[in-house]
Amino acid sequence: MPMSAYPPGYAPGTSVTSYGTISYPLQRHDVMHEVGPLETLWRIAKAYDVSVQEIMTANRLSDPNKLEIGQKLLIPSTYGLRPVIPLYHTRPWTYIIIHHTATETGNAIFINRSHKQRGFWGGLGYHFLIDNGTLGKLDGQIEVSPRWVKQEDGAHCNVQGMNQHGIGVALVGNFSQTQVSGRQLDSLVFLVSTLMKHYRIPINRVMRHGDVPGKNTECPGTKFPWKRFMSLLEAELRSS
Repeated sequence: MPMSAYPPGYAPGTSVTSYGTISYPLQRHDVMHEVGPLETLWRIAKAYDVSVQEIMTANRLSDPNKLEIGQKLLIPSTYGLRPVIPLYHTRPWTYIIIHHTATETGNAIFINRSHKQRGFWGGLGYHFLIDNGTLGKLDGQIEVSPRWVKQEDGAHCNVQGMNQHGIGVALVGNFSQTQVSGRQLDSLVFLVSTLMKHYRIPINRVMRHGDVPGKNTECPGTKFPWKRFMSLLEAELRSS
């Protein structure tokens, strides 16, 4: 399906965008980027702090609206990747639910395919995915789901109305077996604090999947550093 090059237009109403810092501060260099589900040329350009036209020229693209999932793009002369979080005024999100993918590897393309195979309507069930450095993505890279861009219900927690009212955030990994990386945790704090401030979500409504009443699961994993995460989140909220 062709994807627009321009600012998020799939959800009605006004949107703003929050930018994080560059993940890996380096000199300008060329990188390859694999297009994820519903990713736009505009958002890719913003993430790498280059222009849409520079990417089009480097890849000999004639139509900025024609990108395909899995397409490889050369990103010229970038300092590195920074998170780009679109924020909307269209839905009163009231919870944030934290998950793990329970997989050793993954990215938005991989999880999207997996969820479609499992019968999830619309594929990728989370609103955001934080990568672990596998399948061509950076450790701590934040990917935005089509559900978020379209401001649709999630498919991540089917009790207590959380698919309708809760923002689903998943980290790639199985945290009943392994540890969350430092970069993933930093990205989670940045993302959750950004969402909390924009949607005025109190910290007691940031929940582990397994803490939602009626949900019998150890997600986001028995080794997930919840106390450490909440401490970092509280510190970030106090400092902003």
